[in-house]
Amino acid sequence: MERFIASPRRQFLQRCGLGIGSLALTDMLAGQAATAGSANGTTAPHHPARAQHVIHVFLNGGMSQVDTFDPKPELTRRAGQMLPFDNLQTERKTGVALPSPFTFKQHGECGMPISDLFPHVAECADELAVIRSMHAELPSHEMMLMLMNTGHSRLVRPSFGSWLSWGMGSENQNLPGFVALCPGGLPVGGAGNWRSAFLPGAYQGTLVDTAHTDPTKLIRHIRNERLSKADQQAQLEVLQALNAKHLAQRPDEAALEARIQSFDLAYRMQMEATDAFDISQESEHILNLYGEGTQNRQLLLARRLVERGVRYVQVWHGAGQPWDSHSNIKATHRNVAKQCDQGIAALIKDLKQRGLLDKTLILCSGEFGRTPSVELGQNGSGASQGRDHNHWGFSLWMAGGGVKGGTIYGATDEFGFKAVENPVSVHDLHATMLHLLGFDHERLTYRYAGRDYRLTDLSGQVVRDVIG
Repeated sequence: MERFIASPRRQFLQRCGLGIGSLALTDMLAGQAATAGSANGTTAPHHPARAQHVIHVFLNGGMSQVDTFDPKPELTRRAGQMLPFDNLQTERKTGVALPSPFTFKQHGECGMPISDLFPHVAECADELAVIRSMHAELPSHEMMLMLMNTGHSRLVRPSFGSWLSWGMGSENQNLPGFVALCPGGLPVGGAGNWRSAFLPGAYQGTLVDTAHTDPTKLIRHIRNERLSKADQQAQLEVLQALNAKHLAQRPDEAALEARIQSFDLAYRMQMEATDAFDISQESEHILNLYGEGTQNRQLLLARRLVERGVRYVQVWHGAGQPWDSHSNIKATHRNVAKQCDQGIAALIKDLKQRGLLDKTLILCSGEFGRTPSVELGQNGSGASQGRDHNHWGFSLWMAGGGVKGGTIYGATDEFGFKAVENPVSVHDLHATMLHLLGFDHERLTYRYAGRDYRLTDLSGQVVRDVIG
């Protein structure tokens, strides 16, 4: 694997982050680092990249495949009957077949069936590649969130966004390469979902609470109310010089180096970040396209971030697990889908009209799907009209970034319970995404504790049928 390795003197200056001098050095080194994918990239792409950025719309809690992108008429025909096989093991007890309360229609030139939960997204059917045959390991939120984000359900591993920002760097030196947008708190698993683990700490995700609308409150302490910018720069230069001397005596302290880099980035973010998060700069047409509400607003923020060079933006639906519909799935799914449907479709349309969709890979997923059978009460009695977690088979979709639009890949059984045709694992998904970003998932490795680690662990195949 090719790497860009700076000389000791350059390393010292880069670590110091001495204001204008550091930025000038970055520009000077950018040409030499071009083979590394960007001014900050650490490894050259293995083949030409179709995508340069990723936006992951995370419907955390678990979107039901049989109520969104995988219609199953057999559930209606067998409504109220036990399915003709022993139910696969899920987290809770389930009972008879529960038909979808939503209506499916074909959309686009491709005739893709999408339910009325997503009327706006349905307008973009010809841009979507739906994978209906996803499968995972366990019906547990925490473990499957870790798997979807880091490639491992149990052990501490770097997240996809960390791998990507480490590999490609950021196109904008004044913004993080990896940003996690989540309104109102943390998802299940918290910051572990955007961890950098054994990768350098500079590549972990930066959390932004999008429940706020004031750009100065979206990122805490983004402005210094007591010092001018010139005074801050002078203060930072002294601090970074002291930190560099301290680090020189402790060259193997990666956490210390990451902390030093964070001071420099925080200073440089003061103007760029407040501008990036100020959606009042958008035209009335664009604001109307996305619509009102927290979800739609943060999807617009995601576009503004990739437009400014951020590599990986993860857009969480909210704290906890908003899509977790154990009871009354008709009401709960209708509510959360309504919150984000217009914004997701607007994101696709907006990126396309700006010429950014071809180089921005959009992934829309939960951590697993939901059962086609009704969930029973916790004590085993009383149907809830909801669905339990289902990791055996579920759907997600991708768009842009080299994806073949208007595509449906794989299939679950006639009830939508288990992936039976062209099953796709999370490692397969990650391998495919990395391929679109120019990386061979088997070659994008990082040596730690005497072993070469990779995002896809020891498996993963590129799903070439969804690549345009």
